[in-house]
Amino acid sequence: MNVDETLTLNQQMESARQRLHDLYEQYGFGHACVLEQSMILDELINQHNRMYQNK
Repeated sequence: MNVDETLTLNQQMESARQRLHDLYEQYGFGHACVLEQSMILDELINQHNRMYQNK
C-alpha cells in the first residue's frame, strides 16, 4: 500500500470512529446502528492491521 492509500485508510478509520461516537451519544450502546458502525470500524482496523502484517 502506498502513502496515499495509507492516508485514505487512516482518514476512513477516523471518520468511522467519529461516526461511531456520534451514534453512541445519540442512541446508546446496544442500538443496531451503533453495532453496525462498530463492525464497519472493526473492518477498517483489520484492513490496517493486515496492511502492516504483510510488510
